[in-house]
Amino acid sequence: MNPLSENLPAPAPLAVLVSGASGVLGQAIVRELAGAGHRVFAGVHQRPWEPVPGGVPVDLDVADDTSCRAAVRRVLDDTGRIDAVVHVAGVILDALLTHIGPDDWDRVFSVNLGGAMRLGRAASRPMARGKGGHIVHIGSYSGTVGSAGQSAYAASKAALHGFTLSLARELGSREIRVNTVLPGFLLSPLTAGLTPERLQAYRDANLLGRHNDPAEVARFIAFLLSTRNISGQLFALDSRVIS
Repeated sequence: MNPLSENLPAPAPLAVLVSGASGVLGQAIVRELAGAGHRVFAGVHQRPWEPVPGGVPVDLDVADDTSCRAAVRRVLDDTGRIDAVVHVAGVILDALLTHIGPDDWDRVFSVNLGGAMRLGRAASRPMARGKGGHIVHIGSYSGTVGSAGQSAYAASKAALHGFTLSLARELGSREIRVNTVLPGFLLSPLTAGLTPERLQAYRDANLLGRHNDPAEVARFIAFLLSTRNISGQLFALDSRVIS
């Protein structure tokens, strides 16, 4: 044991709001954080929702400003503070540009990028009044390299990281860290319709020849929330090379 750390107090439990908690990744994050002893508020928009032990369900539609402010207020009313927000909620509407309608395009941006803006605006004010906090955005590899048939999704995720960088600069002086995590390709209901050939292509694109695991992503996010000196960064959690 490091003698310099023997007398350090254990990290205090955090009050965390997780959007998109009904999805595979959202549930994994709620499960990991709650298991670590944090007070986790699971933002749910799509029903039914499979409860995660330790997760407190909160109605949350990230495309609606009133809903975002109400979810943050719920956390504050329950704990007196909000220490972290993990924005997992996202929309994927795959289509060639000539086949995607303006309403679908706007929906992708309203959830993926606008949701981050609404939650960040609602949560950063009470964070700044307290001891700071941490905002984590779930990005995508597609947002760094592009993907045919995913122009709306890739553009929204690229913009999300630009938003992360700007927000990290805005909020750094208030002890609020902001980072983007790229979880890698995850097997989920959203990818269940892909052909075996397409799934193999995703595996082959990884240097390690396999997909990522939601539980591993959740463990990384739990670690990231425990740090104090990391902000304005993009973390890729699979083995695809970003050039």
